[in-house]
Amino acid sequence: MATLRKVGVEEELLLVDPETGELASAAGHVLHEHRTEQGGGERPSAQELEGELQRHMVETHTDPTSDLAQIGRELREARRTASVAAEESGLELAAVAIPPLGPSEPAVSTNPRYERIVHEFGVIGRQAGTLGMHVHVDIADDDEGVRVIDGLRPWLPLLIALSGNSPYAAGEDTGYASWRYQLWGRWPSAGSAEPFGTVAEYRRVSEALIRNAAALDPGMLYFDARLAEQYPTLEIRVADTCTELDDALVVVALARALVESLARDTPAEMPIRSELVRAAAWRASRDGLAGDLVHPLTWEPVSAFDAVDVLVDRVSSALADAGDADLVSDGLARLRATGNGARRQRAAYERSGDLRQVVADLVARTRASIED
Repeated sequence: MATLRKVGVEEELLLVDPETGELASAAGHVLHEHRTEQGGGERPSAQELEGELQRHMVETHTDPTSDLAQIGRELREARRTASVAAEESGLELAAVAIPPLGPSEPAVSTNPRYERIVHEFGVIGRQAGTLGMHVHVDIADDDEGVRVIDGLRPWLPLLIALSGNSPYAAGEDTGYASWRYQLWGRWPSAGSAEPFGTVAEYRRVSEALIRNAAALDPGMLYFDARLAEQYPTLEIRVADTCTELDDALVVVALARALVESLARDTPAEMPIRSELVRAAAWRASRDGLAGDLVHPLTWEPVSAFDAVDVLVDRVSSALADAGDADLVSDGLARLRATGNGARRQRAAYERSGDLRQVVADLVARTRASIED
């Protein structure tokens, strides 16, 4: 059997005021307390926290590994690290993709690059308080990476649907399972890109976007899937932060299996029009697993899990080779029964009629994910 591709995961987590349930713009204090407590020296990635554009979020990351069980352990440890740091600052932690409550324009972190982003991009930057999960998958080289990026286009909407965990924003139901994906799409470099074909074309387009001020630098190339600048990986950026770690691992397993499958065999077929890819992503963002999705091969509307079954069939060999078939099968059975994170948030609201109780439920389930 071929060597399994390593994966690494970055997860953005929300800081919450325990009294009001609103976002807490206190990442600077949390990070200071964390670094003071931890002291100097080398530590595992799961014990490191980083700041982000907005001050209500912290970012965690795992070390690269081919073992998804280890990814699960490191994600749990990273959440525990973030939770302890939040509690030391009198705050709570929630794994969610948008703050359900709180102001529409959170506070921007004190950082020259972040301040320049807000200066250049205005309200898009000021309101970019979304929280996502980014999956890095090893690639052999940039040529393989670009070939896989092109092949991923029809499949990524299904990962949006599975991970959807942001139905509420600024105190109201948005009507979407992943409102995060809609907000993120306002960045001029975000979303599904046209097929690149070659590394040279990928670089040419990237440089043109930067030259034309659609991105400050390569770090702001927010394609749904991109070549990582610092690592020999392809980075998939479509997923919401999931409250349940089991949901996150299903997305990670399918992401790796897609990369492996497309690297083995990228079909020579007519390029899919970007209008159709955008429509598929929009529908996945709106409906999640609760309605129809766009079939990734026929481009006809089908039930959500019929579309997901097409994905699983496409990557079944890669899942089996990685030993991830049962993890995905069990995870999808759970998602069929309970729905994705957006459905669970709405269920919490149906029980209470109070968005503060939705936040409390998110905090409680995040805490439970640490304790498992």
